[in-house]
Amino acid sequence: MKRFICILYAVFCILFAAAQAKYVFYFIGDGMGTNQVLSAEMYRSAIQGEPLGRVQTLMTTFPYSGHAATFSKSNGITDSAAAGTALATGKKTKNGMLGMNEDTIHVTSIAERLKDKGWGVGIMTTVAIDHATPAAFYAHVEKRNKYYRIGEQLISSDFDFFGGAGFHHPQGKHDDKSVNLYRKAERNGYTIAHGYDEAQRLLADDAPQSTMSATPKVEKLILVRATDDDGVKHGDNLPYAIDRKEGDLTLAQIVSTAIPFLDSRYERFFMMVEGGMIDYACHGDDAATAIGEVWDMDEAMRVAYDFYKAHPSETLIIVTADHETGGLALGNGGYTMQLDLLQHQKCSAWILSDMFTRLFKDKKKPAWAEVQQIYREQLGFWEAVEISADEEKELKALYKAACNHKTKDTKTMYKTINKLGDAGIALLNKKARVGWTTRDHSAHAVPVFAIGAGAENFSGWHDNTEIAPLIMKAVK
Repeated sequence: MKRFICILYAVFCILFAAAQAKYVFYFIGDGMGTNQVLSAEMYRSAIQGEPLGRVQTLMTTFPYSGHAATFSKSNGITDSAAAGTALATGKKTKNGMLGMNEDTIHVTSIAERLKDKGWGVGIMTTVAIDHATPAAFYAHVEKRNKYYRIGEQLISSDFDFFGGAGFHHPQGKHDDKSVNLYRKAERNGYTIAHGYDEAQRLLADDAPQSTMSATPKVEKLILVRATDDDGVKHGDNLPYAIDRKEGDLTLAQIVSTAIPFLDSRYERFFMMVEGGMIDYACHGDDAATAIGEVWDMDEAMRVAYDFYKAHPSETLIIVTADHETGGLALGNGGYTMQLDLLQHQKCSAWILSDMFTRLFKDKKKPAWAEVQQIYREQLGFWEAVEISADEEKELKALYKAACNHKTKDTKTMYKTINKLGDAGIALLNKKARVGWTTRDHSAHAVPVFAIGAGAENFSGWHDNTEIAPLIMKAVK
């Protein structure tokens, strides 16, 4: 009997040890509420001619799921700084604050704690690497807009891998080039890779064969976008998936670079991966672009999932969001959805806005036919998307007002959008039966999905402060 008990105890210990995560992937869809996920799946199902729900994102196939409340210490509607801090540290704070509580006392993120335990750490995003959500894992500032100070803290964090658009304000308010954050990072041992191809060249002959190998030349890596030819200030964001050109850096490429980089150098690693542009699109009430960003994060998730399949008992993948953006409603009257109409949108609201801005700058008073042509080519109006006489009348009235300089552009969180472009996106959304209640964040709960070691703990209803402690429970 005693021997039997010992055997049972040994088996229990083995099973318990096997359930401990050595590799953690923490995916955060910025602004991604439940309806953002559902609309992405309904859209793909519709355009592929499948029954609704048949085409799923990877996250909704995970065996464990739940929801999380997102309110901050100061308000029912959180900002990304307070929400990011909650997800990173397990502590509530006021809107605008990063890595510290409401009394400005520093709180430690799980990334910092794991780094102190000898783990490899990677932080990656589709926006600036010093933006609120990624910064919540390494920075401690009272105001999220202290970008230069946040960038300095990124460098001093000594985390192994950063990936994203770049630094938001690498020069800060300084004229002295010696204070450039890229140069400071290099002096602190980071190698800067501009684009996926350059990263692969740098790492091709440099990766150690095992964690016991000699220290590689590239000890710490920052992977940023390669070019800045799309009119967006360097460091702000990667191009939307809908606007992507050949050679543009993608989130999937960043993740596929980070995994072997960390795995070859450490026995354990933690990665936070943010789909940051979901939020940007939803601030613009741009459904087609937001759907593209959800699927883009799904592509990055599949890279991590391939790693999970090779290490299923040692890997934990968690997916959640910091908050919902836009108050997205699937249905704006009646009992039909027509999300398939969104396939006719060929560019984001940002690019569409720029098209109209350039048209009116070049020609002052362009012909209505030229405006129609942009709508036709970029949104499918009058051809794939039926436009009624009343709808055309409204668009034409807006065009005439623009010719007489009587329109006012729409200001959103990250870009001021030309009114003609904004009106076109809004009309297509309306026809697709998509509604929006705001251009800011909402108080909606957000989804939580998990698979792997310790994933069962993420089922059910949570506060966003519970996610980080559950991750730490899975790795102890």
